[in-house]
Amino acid sequence: MIAILDYRAGNLTSVERALKYLGFPCEITDSRQKIERAERIIFPGVGAAGKSMENLKRLGLDALLRERLRAGIPVLGICVGLQVLFETSEENNNTRCLEILPGAVRRFPGDLRSRDGDFLKIPHMGWNEVRFVMSHPVFDGIPEGSAFYFVHSYYPRPTDEKLVAGIADYGISFCAAVARENLVAMQFHPEKSGPPGLRILSNFCRWDGSPVLAR
Repeated sequence: MIAILDYRAGNLTSVERALKYLGFPCEITDSRQKIERAERIIFPGVGAAGKSMENLKRLGLDALLRERLRAGIPVLGICVGLQVLFETSEENNNTRCLEILPGAVRRFPGDLRSRDGDFLKIPHMGWNEVRFVMSHPVFDGIPEGSAFYFVHSYYPRPTDEKLVAGIADYGISFCAAVARENLVAMQFHPEKSGPPGLRILSNFCRWDGSPVLAR
């Protein structure tokens, strides 16, 4: 069973529907017993970093997530589930996050411009190409030039460049996906990204969590 971490964030049911469409058994849950028995964990979410951390701590899911990662269980983070993996986020007055990955989450500058010089809106909302820069089982078979769906005003800035698995451009180049050992996470929403996104979810649901040893 795949546990979809229920920390009262948005967008959990979209992930559940996508997995069921692909034929993978899953459940939205905050139960320690069910999460401990799960073969994989998906950590999705739409919302603010401060409230997300508050809910994770209140439900005891912050410590449980760290525990399952240490146990080698494959974990997939999506959107806010990527951002709060880092040490801090500028959102909500520099929220202290899970500190699983080194680095911080920054807000897009207010003066972003396209290559044509047009001002870009924040939040970044819509389809963007992602360039995958790491060979990883979860991103296997994704056609070059594939676009994915984003909704965010903040983006991760890892202090270790070896973590970066995917890059996107929105006025600036930013980290759109990370991977380390049995953890992979992305700023975009695979569950809303058509066939390439479904391929990522399917790949994750088959991945045994083996770490990638080389870029």
